[in-house]
Amino acid sequence: MNKILKEKIMEAFSSVLPITAIVLIASVVLTSMPSGTILMFLCGAALLIIGMGFFTLGADMAMMPMGEGIGVELTKSSKLILVIIVTLVIGFIISVAEPDLQVLGRQTPSIPANVLIPIVSLGVGIFLVIAVLRPLLKIRLSVLLVIFYIITFAAASFTSNTFIPVAFDSGGVTTGPITVPFILAMGVGVAAIRSDKHSQEDSFGLVALCSVGPILAVLLLGIFYKPGPVEVERYVFQDAATSRDVVKNFADELPHYLKDVLTALGAIVFCFIVFQLITRRYKRHQLGRIGVGFLYTLIGLVVFLTGVNVGFIPVGQLLGSQLAASAFKWILVPLGVVIGYFIVAAEPAVHILNRQVEEISSGAITAKMMNRGLSIGMAGALAITMTRIILGIPIMWILIPGYTFALLLTLFVPRIFTGIAFDSGGVCSGPMTSTFLLPFAMGVCEGVGGNLMADAFGIVAMVAMTPLIVIQLMGLVYQFRTREAAALTEQQTIALSAVSAGRVIDWGKITVFGEEA
Repeated sequence: MNKILKEKIMEAFSSVLPITAIVLIASVVLTSMPSGTILMFLCGAALLIIGMGFFTLGADMAMMPMGEGIGVELTKSSKLILVIIVTLVIGFIISVAEPDLQVLGRQTPSIPANVLIPIVSLGVGIFLVIAVLRPLLKIRLSVLLVIFYIITFAAASFTSNTFIPVAFDSGGVTTGPITVPFILAMGVGVAAIRSDKHSQEDSFGLVALCSVGPILAVLLLGIFYKPGPVEVERYVFQDAATSRDVVKNFADELPHYLKDVLTALGAIVFCFIVFQLITRRYKRHQLGRIGVGFLYTLIGLVVFLTGVNVGFIPVGQLLGSQLAASAFKWILVPLGVVIGYFIVAAEPAVHILNRQVEEISSGAITAKMMNRGLSIGMAGALAITMTRIILGIPIMWILIPGYTFALLLTLFVPRIFTGIAFDSGGVCSGPMTSTFLLPFAMGVCEGVGGNLMADAFGIVAMVAMTPLIVIQLMGLVYQFRTREAAALTEQQTIALSAVSAGRVIDWGKITVFGEEA
């Protein structure tokens, strides 16, 4: 086995093991589940580990260099209209092809998929154009975020309550496993053209702005579009009495996800071929590596999506509904905290973001720091969501103060942390959220007799919001410690110069004496 692939699979194993153990313990101690469902879950976890290993290696080999190259070539072009058209088309195509968006489209039949998906994809395309032009025009990210979120919440005040949770969820699902590596790398390529002091900070922020576009697009759709009857898709629990049944269930579903991923990657490959024919940027050996990377990405995503959709969805919904219907429903809050803390490590795109942050910051912001911050953010998101569903709290009561605080923090934290934080919000709300946490929330909502559309939907929005706050608070701590270290270094420099010059410096309790030569 390829040594690097083996390392990636072992990393995935260490990431997925905690959430698997938590669910197994909960299914034994807190509630009971059919043995077939548990066996399906364990097989799903194994597929998830293998799929994540292949996907992360494939993204490193293909998606990242391709996105970075497109970003560089676009920003080198002197034809602004060409940059706008190409970026708009790329944003639209990769969003239409995003598997997570297809899942959301199927789960909200009150808005037909053929209406929701094009509208959301158009929102991504338009805001990807804005995101690409922002570093070139040297507009601060926080300024655009404040402006667009004010417009977003203003539009929400005129939109039906049915649309609001779906709108904010759409902002998270569009930045899924296909879109995120490409857009993150594209940001690096765009910033690489500039060499000023803010170019590093401008490597981030593309995902942040691309998450706003779908929210605003669906909210505007809600003002003009009248939805049909609200029906939420029910998950069918498949029978798995024997090991043969388990294999059959996974084998039956695999072709569907193969088709989805082929559609997604096919759209990106088409864009890449056109790009290569025009620019001739990549040499033959680079094209070979990118081709192998696409193959790894295809295998990884098909295996990953099959595992989480077939193995995790039934367990999530059953666990949530049984606990919510019991006398101990408030245990869902601490359980949500534990699940949230560990499940973020199972999101494939999170590892890509964390490595990119560590590389661009030259190790000043480590992958370990990012992982801990995102875990805390996800834990908070699940705690808020469980409390909101149990008590029936309207989602806007949480989103408005949450985003207001996050946007205020942008005025005080280092610019790089603003970009990282708002990118993290989109990255965290990936396939594990849509295929485990959303069914889990729907099960809880059914158990307490809540409104599925108003209460269960919105969990993706919470997952996307809390990292904005946690990562920026981490940025404030980082800024304080950096200043403290700089002040200490300055004092040491003064002390050394005093000693060499024979002067006496009094710093309160510390006196530095110097001897004349």
